[in-house]
Amino acid sequence: MAEYLLVESQGSYAGPGAEAFLGDAVRLARAGHGVAVLLIENGVTEGLAAAGPAVGRVLAAGGEVWADAFSLDQRALSAQRLAPGVRAVEMDEVAERLLRPGVRGVWH
Repeated sequence: MAEYLLVESQGSYAGPGAEAFLGDAVRLARAGHGVAVLLIENGVTEGLAAAGPAVGRVLAAGGEVWADAFSLDQRALSAQRLAPGVRAVEMDEVAERLLRPGVRGVWH
């Protein structure tokens, strides 16, 4: 199976695209693919505990959900506000995952 790193930069406040993109992550994970979703820029708002259920569905399907620590800091959001299972990460970890052979990166 393939491994994916899906990058969500917009968030649901920008329209339905983020929820649809996270739905793609759920389908890939359910199909047995390795999936990590990186929430970056305004997309980090999707990882907050008060956000909608889309991130929870990714986690329940077996995917990982990461929130970019720099983006959180730039928006004065604490990592403690993230939903259970969402992990703040630095770019070195993201780069390591993306540079693994066979990982497919998709940006939204």
